[in-house]
Amino acid sequence: MKTTTFALLGGLALASSQAFAFHCPMDMKKIDEAMGKNPKLSADQMAEVKKLRAEGETLHKAGRHQESVDTLGKAMKLLNVQ
Repeated sequence: MKTTTFALLGGLALASSQAFAFHCPMDMKKIDEAMGKNPKLSADQMAEVKKLRAEGETLHKAGRHQESVDTLGKAMKLLNVQ
């Protein structure tokens, strides 16, 4: 019984990390599309979006998907993107 529970929990953890892995590229694409539309942001805000976008991609490539999603979310908020 304990082995089955452990296997189930391990599978759920793996599935959730993969879900975040697939979410990151979609968020990066949304950010790129929004930046391509010349949003009305100050130079400082645009620099912050670019920094967060780059940091999110780095975190994604490092396998730190929740941190990547959180970071990309901050950039999306600045861009007013859902």
